[in-house]
Amino acid sequence: MNQNVIEANNIGISFKEDGKRDDFKSILFRTLKGDWKKDPFWALSDISFSACEGEILGVIGSNGAGKTTLCRILGGLLKPDKGDIDINGDVSALLSLGAGFNDELSGRENVFLNGMMMGMTRKEVKKYFAEIHEFSGLGDFIDEPVKHYSKGMKARLGFSIAAMLEPETLVLDETLATGDMDFRKRSGAKIQELVDKARMVVIVTHDMDFVEQNCSRAIWIDGGVVRMDGDPKEVAEEYSSQVPEYKPVKKKARIDFVQTKLIESDKTIVDVKNLTVSFRSKGKIFKALDDVCFSVKQGEILGIIGSNGAGKTTLCRTLTGIYKPDNGSVTVNSEISALLQLGSGFNRQLTARDNIILNGLMLGRSRKEIKALQDEIIEFSGLEKHQYKTVKSFSSGMKSRLGFSIAQAVQPELFIIDEALSPGDAAFQKKASLTMQEMIKKAEAVIVVTHSMAFVEKVCTRAIWFENGKIVLDGIPSDVISPYSKS
Repeated sequence: MNQNVIEANNIGISFKEDGKRDDFKSILFRTLKGDWKKDPFWALSDISFSACEGEILGVIGSNGAGKTTLCRILGGLLKPDKGDIDINGDVSALLSLGAGFNDELSGRENVFLNGMMMGMTRKEVKKYFAEIHEFSGLGDFIDEPVKHYSKGMKARLGFSIAAMLEPETLVLDETLATGDMDFRKRSGAKIQELVDKARMVVIVTHDMDFVEQNCSRAIWIDGGVVRMDGDPKEVAEEYSSQVPEYKPVKKKARIDFVQTKLIESDKTIVDVKNLTVSFRSKGKIFKALDDVCFSVKQGEILGIIGSNGAGKTTLCRTLTGIYKPDNGSVTVNSEISALLQLGSGFNRQLTARDNIILNGLMLGRSRKEIKALQDEIIEFSGLEKHQYKTVKSFSSGMKSRLGFSIAQAVQPELFIIDEALSPGDAAFQKKASLTMQEMIKKAEAVIVVTHSMAFVEKVCTRAIWFENGKIVLDGIPSDVISPYSKS
């Protein structure tokens, strides 16, 4: 019989009403604001479970269910207020993309930095480096500053470091959500390799296919309690059956979740000609985008696909003016609203409602306009119970919900989304998909970077496949996805 690695008995953890234990800055901020509530919020309540050697435990549930809080307890970042938890062996937790990375250092330098933070000597990290580099698949990117990495590239590097050091227990909180198809397959195989060596892995994810294919057991957490514990397929099916159908807030005809109908138009919203963007590092020049040409017409929902490091994030940052082209031109004939990073522009010390006002003002709307939309944004995000909590207590999925909800509510002419919906739960993914289809009636165009082929095929009217900074294929989603999936 396999030995228990984790034994949790009736553990519970409570926060202030805003959902977070206060640091000094928070205490000062809330005191000055006169907002001091004493009622506790129980993020987890009477959670009991055990996990054995050789198990791959999938943890599922909606955003705000308590999954991230559980991971933080397993990783030793939080202590339960009640109950007890016993963990046998060392734990390596990958709880956030790029956590512990220094953006100014190269990937290579960050491998050594993170390895030593995990307790390895420099000599030991050096021994593993070639294997970490090869598994990450970053190639020459390993010597580029991490600040130029996409979210998927950070996920690759972070997972490769954590997994190759072979911890006794590996805890992953949604860190594989932004990985491409190839890396997800390899990470699944690596996880199986880890448990074959009498180790165990805990994975928090919204990807039910990953749970069914790779996990040996699944736990569904809902409202801070265990709703179901058992066979991955049975738990995933029961959870999926409980996902509510989305009904638009406004009285509009229901749009079926099928291929979006293209609204024909000759108006060009985005025109990219011979675009080249290069980065210089240690005397070398690397072309992130190389002679890229395409245009986006009014009414299009364009899906951008490709492996990590293909140039997708660089393209989004160039379209929004964050990066300047080395050659070529980018012409945008619309007002842009971009969701490029989870929590970008959020003030962690402010509540969700306060951040709606802040982000709305940053998007060019008046305070009066945003205040009128505040309740609708909260309702759309599904964060009614969390609207008065500070954003620092939010999981990545909750930040995703809030960011998308604000951006869609201001009705941008051109909406650009770079993998920001990956951590969203199944219900919110449906809602976001239908909303994009509704948005195109008012917006000029939508550009979405994603690794979800089902999303591209069902929601997008067109797809472009990028690889090594170049366009490989441009056309109808199904015609682009098929060869990409086989590559």
